[in-house]
Amino acid sequence: MRLSDVSRKTAGGLEVSLYVSPRSSVSGIDGFDEWRKRLIVRVRSPPLDGKANREVEEMIGGITGMKAVVTSGATDRRKTVLIEGDADEAAERLGGAL
Repeated sequence: MRLSDVSRKTAGGLEVSLYVSPRSSVSGIDGFDEWRKRLIVRVRSPPLDGKANREVEEMIGGITGMKAVVTSGATDRRKTVLIEGDADEAAERLGGAL
């Protein structure tokens, strides 16, 4: 599976479909969930008061150097994140972290 299978270009940047695993022992990107067609992201934060969402935004933003915003799935493990800016550049940077 490739990043292009779980992402799409939009007018605002690159949208990426994620499957988030909160309260993990290690934070980071952990490959692809081929069944759900999502990028797996593990975070240490609990899914309380938006803490896991903020950690996801900070992690993706740190990897790409661009602003990342959870646009859907705020209370679900299945989330969509918008990486604002040039979609091709965002995909290249995120792909480099896989």
